[in-house]
Amino acid sequence: MVRYHVPGVAVGIWNDGKEELGGWGVTSVDHPLEITPDTLFQIASVTKTITATVIMRLVEQRKIDLGAPVRTYIPTFALKDPDAAKRATVKHLVTHTGGWLGDCFADFGNGDDALERYVAAMVELEQLTPLGEIWHYSNSSFTVLGRIIEVVTGMPYENATRSLLFKPLGMGHSVFNAGEAIVHRTSVGHQIRDEVPRVVSPWAFPRATTPVGGVVSTVRDLLKYARFHLGDGTAPDGTRLLSKANLQLMRTPQAKADLDRKVGIAWFLRDEAGLRLQYHGGVAIGQQGVLMLAPDRNSAISVETNSVRGGLLHTEVTKWWQQEYLGFEAPVPAYMELERTRYAQLVGRYTAELSDAELEISDTGLIYRSFSHNKLKNDPPPQDPPPSRVAFTSPEQFTLLDGPLKDTRGEFLSDGGKVRWMRVGGRVYRPAAH
Repeated sequence: MVRYHVPGVAVGIWNDGKEELGGWGVTSVDHPLEITPDTLFQIASVTKTITATVIMRLVEQRKIDLGAPVRTYIPTFALKDPDAAKRATVKHLVTHTGGWLGDCFADFGNGDDALERYVAAMVELEQLTPLGEIWHYSNSSFTVLGRIIEVVTGMPYENATRSLLFKPLGMGHSVFNAGEAIVHRTSVGHQIRDEVPRVVSPWAFPRATTPVGGVVSTVRDLLKYARFHLGDGTAPDGTRLLSKANLQLMRTPQAKADLDRKVGIAWFLRDEAGLRLQYHGGVAIGQQGVLMLAPDRNSAISVETNSVRGGLLHTEVTKWWQQEYLGFEAPVPAYMELERTRYAQLVGRYTAELSDAELEISDTGLIYRSFSHNKLKNDPPPQDPPPSRVAFTSPEQFTLLDGPLKDTRGEFLSDGGKVRWMRVGGRVYRPAAH
């Protein structure tokens, strides 16, 4: 926590019938309360797996078909690319394969029409890559899924999620907004300025992105949710929520993602030492966490932190869990030197919605720099991380070695030797010359 400037962290582990919970540090450096297993954190994009689980409950009830066009449920669904809007299916949404701009965090107010208004405005979203061809992370797709849930159930997304998932699983501490969270012990996010953690605002994402990353929960509740996904599809009282087949479908690869990851129904999937890991991380405004399951071993871990550098901490904690509880260590990557001509092909500026990146050549290879656009208007604004060395594991794939970017992985997608995209953190960055 000291090394990475993380004021507070909570950890929950479920392993073969035994639950362990712990909390360390404080909720806020300004108004500190002790972190406990029942402290609320913004779980950010772990919410996507919750949204997808609600979708699968409605699939189970035959109210939604994953193969059906989005327009089956939202007849007015429109994008800048009319053909993509016409052909996009629910499966494209849950697997991030729609191809349109994914990082839109537009604010459409706090009313019950926020999701409907957001989806209507998606007609302005650029189609970055052809439908279904190149995987890249899509927050906007999960707002569409939230709106489909509203249309099918006749309830606001939050009410439907409580009814279909939180109540049956006993997730009594999980909420959706600041107004609900304020009566509980709640963590706030921290930005790092001059290597000192400082409280950052705003606290939450706009309501229109609640299905994307708006759930606020505890590690105790998240273990209840994890145990459901490790189980047979029934709630603690025996009520069947999902068939075993649909539960299994959620952790069955549906598309290749980036690097060594595949994607199931919202969950990321990775095979390590013969074990399948089912997981999702979450990055909120100064809060970062992860939920990781090993279904074949009936084991899971949830780590929640309240720092913009919390990902560095939860990566170390989950590696420790893999070693101590699952009995394996991820192999140390083997790095390689590339020809200077290859480095020269890759240098330059790359642009994306939330940040730009720049690669420059050095005496030892390539240096990576990142520049935030601060689209969420964080206060204080994020400081761009110091430059990092780039280490290659193949002519196309790389790992960043230094500072807050340490262990970030990326790859180049080329066509005929020409770089079309750099994909980092699931986002596609376009070469600026294009």
